Amino acid sequence: MTDPNTASRSDAIPDRHGANLFLADPSLATLLQTYLPAEVYRHVEPVFVELGAATGGRLDDLAQLADRHPPTLKHRTRTGEDLQRIDKHPAYVELERMAFSKLGLAAMSHRAGVLDWPEPLPKLVKYALTYVFVQSEFGLCCPLSMTDSLTGTLLKHGDQALIERYLPELTTQDFDQLSQGAMFITEQGAGSDVSGVTTRAYRDGDGWKLEGEKWFCSNPDAGLAMVLAHVDGAPPGMKGLGLFLMPRTLPDGSRNRYHIVRLKDKLGTRSMASGEIRLAGASAYPVGEIGRGFHNMATMINMSRLSNGVRAAGLMRRAVGEALFIARNRQAFNRHLIDMPLMQRTLIKMLLPSEQARTMFMHLAVCMGRADSGDQDAEKLVRILTPLIKFRACRDARKVTQDGMEVRGGCGYIEEWSDPRIVRDALLGSIWEGTSSIVALDVARSIQRDDTLVFLTSYLHRKLEDPRIPAPSREALGDALLRVATFTEACAKTPDSVDVRQASTALYNIATAILMAWEAAQSSGNYRRLALAHMVLQYRILPNDPLSSEAQLDAQSLIQQVLEEVPLTMVEAMSALPRGARDL
Repeated sequence: MTDPNTASRSDAIPDRHGANLFLADPSLATLLQTYLPAEVYRHVEPVFVELGAATGGRLDDLAQLADRHPPTLKHRTRTGEDLQRIDKHPAYVELERMAFSKLGLAAMSHRAGVLDWPEPLPKLVKYALTYVFVQSEFGLCCPLSMTDSLTGTLLKHGDQALIERYLPELTTQDFDQLSQGAMFITEQGAGSDVSGVTTRAYRDGDGWKLEGEKWFCSNPDAGLAMVLAHVDGAPPGMKGLGLFLMPRTLPDGSRNRYHIVRLKDKLGTRSMASGEIRLAGASAYPVGEIGRGFHNMATMINMSRLSNGVRAAGLMRRAVGEALFIARNRQAFNRHLIDMPLMQRTLIKMLLPSEQARTMFMHLAVCMGRADSGDQDAEKLVRILTPLIKFRACRDARKVTQDGMEVRGGCGYIEEWSDPRIVRDALLGSIWEGTSSIVALDVARSIQRDDTLVFLTSYLHRKLEDPRIPAPSREALGDALLRVATFTEACAKTPDSVDVRQASTALYNIATAILMAWEAAQSSGNYRRLALAHMVLQYRILPNDPLSSEAQLDAQSLIQQVLEEVPLTMVEAMSALPRGARDL
């Protein structure tokens, strides 16, 4: 008699646990080789392979545990001392050790020696490793990002004495000596409109003190926090803001004068603590010029926005990877799910935004590295592409992860599986560092103030000039770019335009389509990314008649090939180009 509990049952739910999430993603290595110097990729490839194995197994188990056992706030020691601490589950601490110490994710952009590389590693290495890591654990990636971005902000705007004092503890891989970073901005009456910040900064002898309340502070027990405050005697609004570095522990070893009021009971990112902070004369150090506090804080915010886009891309890839595995391994009505046209349509709708976000963060990471080296052209690209990825990728992640839950079916609603956690975490990206409307308006502001649209359009046209991109593709994408740019420019010039989100979406879609076509041109004989570019053009840019099945039927034969994640020929890729453009 067959044991009904045997693991070899043919009707068991397909379970990808234990898979190597780097090796199971064939496009990732190819793209990293496109964007990274060859010697860098050869050096870090074993790290990606090792992390991919951990992410699909041990780290995923730890993330599930940390999600089920959120941190708790203790106000006093057992002997009655008023010394607050946040108790974290051992699973979360093990994740911290992996990310901060073993991988050095918060340090590798700022000093040499991480992963045994003789100089700071390219930013893309950090973001790509985070992209793999976040497929198991999302919550910790917030402290990682804030530590990294706080360090970058300190290096850019802080004085040399402050840098020398605090840089070593921000970039060490010795876990016991590490100071993590945080960003305390939000107040009850000052969310997106930071001009309403009421936290006070005032002189006290030779130093500065802070008083007030911050309403939503993630990683609230961090060793160092960047705090935005209004300076006593300064003009009201934005011109009166200063940026301050606030340590948790003062140089004499005593605790600074602020405390955590309570921790937030959150829908997602349960593994990581977020709380409310009351500042009661806390000592702090100015970072940059008083009156330019928000301008200086923008450095940290923009790095965090790119990190949000990376995390959204990683969550989408986890959802897509799970859905593809299920569809390939589960049968219904005597057919594998992936052979069913409706399932194929669902999967391609998940895959496209996932691939778009991956292309955008990789390209943007390279641009950000050039901008940090003084390239003013790259700085303009960063100024517009950063809010674009924060806006669109984070919104796409919400739908892609929910569709992934549906592909798994009823089990996808059960907390034993990754789907509920991924869905809950994906909802946060559109809130942190600016809600969707705020970030779309930031796209428009970059166009108005810095003329970034003209520069981006010119840049994308140059990418299209690669002779390895077929002429019909160049013309179709170029025509779409002209239409998008015209529409976006009109929206940016219109005060309070209600179309600014639509324009940002269109600009993100055409930019990623062109960059994917360019990526295909860099590969040797694999035109899969050109097919993806054509599909973005067809389904996410060009108008479609919802009552016409012609285009859908035309593309159906290629969709299954794309979902197989194997190389495609030029002929196959060109079959995905919208019909009217093929004979140009």
